Amino acid sequence: MASNAPASKSGLYADPREDWLALRAEDIIDPTRPIVDPHHHLWDRGGQRYLIEEFVADLASGHNIVATVYVEARSMYRAAGPEAFRPVGEVEFVNGAAAMSASGGYGPAAICAGIVGHANLLLGEGARAVLEVEIIAGGGRFRGIRHSSPWDADPEVAGIYAMRPKGLLLDPTFRKGFSCLAPLALSFDAWLFHPQSGDLADLARAFPDTKIVLDHCGGPIGLGAYAGRRDEIFSGWKASIDEIATCPNVSVKLGGLAMRLLGYDFHERPMPPSSEDLAAAWRPYIETCIEAFGPGRAMFESNFPPDKGQCSYQVIFNAFKRIAAQYSEPEKTALFSETAREVYGLTPG
Repeated sequence: MASNAPASKSGLYADPREDWLALRAEDIIDPTRPIVDPHHHLWDRGGQRYLIEEFVADLASGHNIVATVYVEARSMYRAAGPEAFRPVGEVEFVNGAAAMSASGGYGPAAICAGIVGHANLLLGEGARAVLEVEIIAGGGRFRGIRHSSPWDADPEVAGIYAMRPKGLLLDPTFRKGFSCLAPLALSFDAWLFHPQSGDLADLARAFPDTKIVLDHCGGPIGLGAYAGRRDEIFSGWKASIDEIATCPNVSVKLGGLAMRLLGYDFHERPMPPSSEDLAAAWRPYIETCIEAFGPGRAMFESNFPPDKGQCSYQVIFNAFKRIAAQYSEPEKTALFSETAREVYGLTPG
């Protein structure tokens, strides 16, 4: 069960509170629209349980979720064996959840139809051996990896990533590991803060044949040293989005905006936000990304459970649907399902 304690004021996202979230219920907008959720996690750690049962409960919100993609969260690493291969345990765990879903006993959605795991690319060419084992462990569902690279000098921003090295994406050894992805037809999910986007653009240009997915609208920051400067920060963030969108091998995930990182205090309010509240706050960021990348390289994501700290699954996709109302039917189809299918190689169904 998710915690009912007050929302955390440390870290980059608030703890979900089921009793608080239940104070806000909405009718589902456009309930029949097929949705592929290309970014969620499963974990059991630090008193927080979010496994397939909890995720299925959120999927029962009323939105038509047809498939999902799991993204690494350091879940269920192997406790023993060579350090480099311990992330294989996460792929094994998630493939097991996918098999549970495929039994039909957990609802109609193909949960974890795609799996994004982790391999330490600082192994250089040694990363290939780990990737090959993960491909096998994924049982046909393994699509790529994420090697998170957030870094900021402000410890309030850096949070749990405070020990990450600065300039990871530029590191020559990291790039040797990165070079192992394309030959194995694997993608790379990039999670970073927006001031680092130039490093990612440099990486994308150096490896034009590698499929890259920019997570969480490129990580715009609105807390710590960045607080109280929203217009100024937005201008710099927008410029970074426009730059990286010029790399045709990069797509973007539209979400991750209900984390504390963006600087909104929705989790501290007496009532959870409505989808109108969220759409008003997020529209400038999401519209900027769609304008830069186009619907064919953009996809809405839940980022659950981190984004659950500020809103329910019901409300988050209602907010996305409000923002997307202005787009054509083919564009909506791309944003809610087809871009994710294409990027992660998911078969229709």
